[in-house]
Amino acid sequence: MKEYKLTDWLPTTKKEVEIRGWDELDVILFSGDAYVDHPSFGPAVIGRLLEAQGLKVAIVPQPNWRDDLRDFKKLGRPRLFFGVSAGCMDSMVNKYTANKRLRSEDAYTPDGRHDMRPEYPSIVYTQILKQIYPDVPVILGGIEASLRRVSHYDYWQDCLRKSILIDSGADLLIYGMGEKPITELCRRMKASADTTGQPQGDGSAAPLPVPHDILQTAYITYKGDPLCSLPGSAEPKSTVSDAPQAKPDIVLHSHEECLKDKKKQAENFRFIEEESNKYEASRILQDAGSQTVVVNPPYPPMTQGELDHSFDLPYTRMPHPKYKGKRIPAFDMIKFSVNLHRGCFGGCAFCTISAHQGKFIVSRSKESILKEVKAITEMPDFKGYLSDLGGPSANMYAMRGKDEKVCRKCKRPSCIHPKVCPNLNTDHRPLLDIYHSVDALPGIKKSFIGSGVRYDLLQYQSKDPAVNRSTAEYTRELIANHVSGRLKVAPEHTSDTVLQIMRKPSFSQFYDFKRTFDKINKELNLRQQIIPYFISSHPGCTEEDMAELAVITKKLDFHLEQVQDFTPTPMTVATEAWYTGYHPYTLQPVFSAKSQKEKLAQRMFFFWYKPEERRAIINELRKIGRTDLIDKLYGK
Repeated sequence: MKEYKLTDWLPTTKKEVEIRGWDELDVILFSGDAYVDHPSFGPAVIGRLLEAQGLKVAIVPQPNWRDDLRDFKKLGRPRLFFGVSAGCMDSMVNKYTANKRLRSEDAYTPDGRHDMRPEYPSIVYTQILKQIYPDVPVILGGIEASLRRVSHYDYWQDCLRKSILIDSGADLLIYGMGEKPITELCRRMKASADTTGQPQGDGSAAPLPVPHDILQTAYITYKGDPLCSLPGSAEPKSTVSDAPQAKPDIVLHSHEECLKDKKKQAENFRFIEEESNKYEASRILQDAGSQTVVVNPPYPPMTQGELDHSFDLPYTRMPHPKYKGKRIPAFDMIKFSVNLHRGCFGGCAFCTISAHQGKFIVSRSKESILKEVKAITEMPDFKGYLSDLGGPSANMYAMRGKDEKVCRKCKRPSCIHPKVCPNLNTDHRPLLDIYHSVDALPGIKKSFIGSGVRYDLLQYQSKDPAVNRSTAEYTRELIANHVSGRLKVAPEHTSDTVLQIMRKPSFSQFYDFKRTFDKINKELNLRQQIIPYFISSHPGCTEEDMAELAVITKKLDFHLEQVQDFTPTPMTVATEAWYTGYHPYTLQPVFSAKSQKEKLAQRMFFFWYKPEERRAIINELRKIGRTDLIDKLYGK
């Protein structure tokens, strides 16, 4: 069992910097989360990656923004830049429920305290740093910045907001998973600092230039700038000769146009989503007043070696010692779990994973995974049970296009909706090999799958009999050996009309999967349950749809627990449809329940079995003319 010392973590205070014998720092990272030195926590990943480049890096977790701002001054001025991240979640999703009520617990804060970060830390932290150190570049990253990189609807303020670059005043924004752009940025800025000098002490040296041609970054320029002369059209046009790629630029409707006409905001989103999910994307530009936001294309997907490098950095896998004796709920959840891959090709309309991680799956090598599992077995309180061998979706490991040339031309946001792409390799054998190899390690009693399983992949019949055998074997292996009594799956709804908007499979596939699940349980004499997730108030969903969901789930003998009211979050198809009233791909009107009354009327149908909901549900069914469902729910 390894004994750690304070210097095994990245420094967080002046004293910890001095212990290392450093008299200056190259990069200082500010994070809205507590500092957990683990590959599931973005600031730790970026910090470790820069450390591996030979840079001197420190993290300031959850700085106090309400006092004399000493947390922002204590480490002084970095040689290259400040990095700012709101944390692992959008701060508004983190702080508020779908009903806009303050959450009782912040999972990324010691002891779950909910007052340790401001609203929009990306904006608040950047503005403070710019006020104290106006000549030091500030680089934004993390999911909050990533999903707010262009004009976006903010549910909590109920308005269309400009790019977070404009609101914050940051010099550059890195979107998506940031390893490749931050590595290139540091290489370029370090070379510049080494040759031209850098701000020191009083900041008398010239500020370091921030490069604007790095892939997967966004920046602001001004109209009339020769690098960005915009024709003011939503049609793709080529505007510069030195764009990062030769593909023509896409010029979105301006922020002001979108404020006047919601349909233009919906129209913009299709371009944004398609370019986020392309192998070779175009640059995107959008006017906002006198400024223009320029979003460079993303990097191609990481290689397995690059992903392994990120996961194999010398993490302690533990919270910083300053939190000794305190509980960090998010760490407790992932403490004994292992992430096998990145990306998700599901393309669900309400999900931000593909907008941030992309749809192309990048999988870790077996060696990297087993190395991490062995590290977990050496943790002092590990009892032999892995809580999850998963990823954004549990069973997409090592799945990719059979012919990469087809993928390079594709702009579908989902590889499995409306149907599974015939070019997708759905072989589950590599994942089965991982399960078997992990379970064979000394110290492992059982590995569970806590991530959501895509049962539509388990129902899919390939033209290759060997692949179909692997799918059947995987399904049996999962149910027999990796379910902790309850298997979580996400049908999300029972209405095929709503499911089509959600980009989810028909509910008939859930019936098929449940039959398989029950059959295998019976054969193995197991008494396991399926725990389905459902969403109310999603765009396209009516009270009648929810009433029918109640009847269908009653017939299946489910008393629903895992449910949620749809929460519009930046940069999803569902949010754009909810806000604008139009589907971004068809521009046809879409109904959404918006008022508190409408949303609660839908949500209560989840709980038809609770005596306190019965009267309201019966009244609502009479009101919408579906008295036939009263008998089906409650008998004569």
